[in-house]
Amino acid sequence: MKPKIHLIVGARPNFIKAHPVYNSLHELNKFELKLVNTGQHYDQNMSGIFIQELGMRQPDINLEVGSGLHGEQTGKILSLYEQVLIKEKPNLVIVFGDVNSTIACSLAAIKLDIPIAHVEAGLRSFDWKMPEEINRVLTDRLSTFLFTTSPEAKSNLVNEGISTKKIHFVGNTMIDSLIEFKDKFDKSNIRKLLDIHSDYALITLHRPSNVDDEKNLKNLINSIQNTSKIIPCIFPIHPRTKNKLKSINLYNKLINNKDIKLIDPLGYIDFMCLQMNARTVLTDSGGVQEESTFFGVPCITVRENTERPITISKGSNKLIGTKYEKIPKEVGNIINNKSNKYSIPALWDGKSANRISKILESYY
Repeated sequence: MKPKIHLIVGARPNFIKAHPVYNSLHELNKFELKLVNTGQHYDQNMSGIFIQELGMRQPDINLEVGSGLHGEQTGKILSLYEQVLIKEKPNLVIVFGDVNSTIACSLAAIKLDIPIAHVEAGLRSFDWKMPEEINRVLTDRLSTFLFTTSPEAKSNLVNEGISTKKIHFVGNTMIDSLIEFKDKFDKSNIRKLLDIHSDYALITLHRPSNVDDEKNLKNLINSIQNTSKIIPCIFPIHPRTKNKLKSINLYNKLINNKDIKLIDPLGYIDFMCLQMNARTVLTDSGGVQEESTFFGVPCITVRENTERPITISKGSNKLIGTKYEKIPKEVGNIINNKSNKYSIPALWDGKSANRISKILESYY
């Protein structure tokens, strides 16, 4: 009988990270695989479109948990997935990243003595105000296999007392997807549809530190308005960001700025096309820091910390905190500096999923 493996997805980034791992394990034909979607991101643009664009199979199990407060959502996922585990009895649960689905499914599995593999283990912002940091640290503590994307992740795990025998430096499965689908990014017609004919800055913002505080959000939007005087801006707007802007009467102000294209969230292929062709990216997303590094696109990260420091030491990322007034100057520096040079971190080579599947094949 083949060992049973569950792969957990739920939020938008999980689909990108899980896709190559599922395919690599499937090619081995030595495991019984099931894709479990918690439904943490449940609308078409935030999750469903990925299944269509990636050619990934529909989930075998969908918990349909929907939105909610952190504790509420985590508790729902834990309770619902526990029932699935009791029925299915998998030999391994693979979780990805740092979202509520990651920790909830890990807790459900470990309480039933089912081993966990954490893809993207060891990343640390050292900021316990971030819910994602709590999810990361606790998931790593529970996991049997810790698959890391960068060398400093191992140091973080060892410093927390985790055995080196559990830690495997495999690279970044998200980069596997970028490499696999690059031809599709090139063929996207999104720039034509948006009538883009020159350099632009791509903006993506959603974190509470930037969006939930009214004063911060007003200052940030003011800085984006000033940035648009230097370079046109494209702003695919996250639903929670949109709602906050509307609540403080700033949404219409952005719509009326002809140098800012405010658009709905995009599918994976269209967003990657915009990102790889941008002159610069302004973000508070962890994944975008990595993607822009791979593309060699200068990235300005509006956060006080990052769990992905390799994007700064090796890649194209610069952390500016919440000093929003610095954004136009940083963008100007990027535009004037035509010789930006960056390197791609080790093992970001499109083969990370194959390393994971070989390790699991050997173990079982």
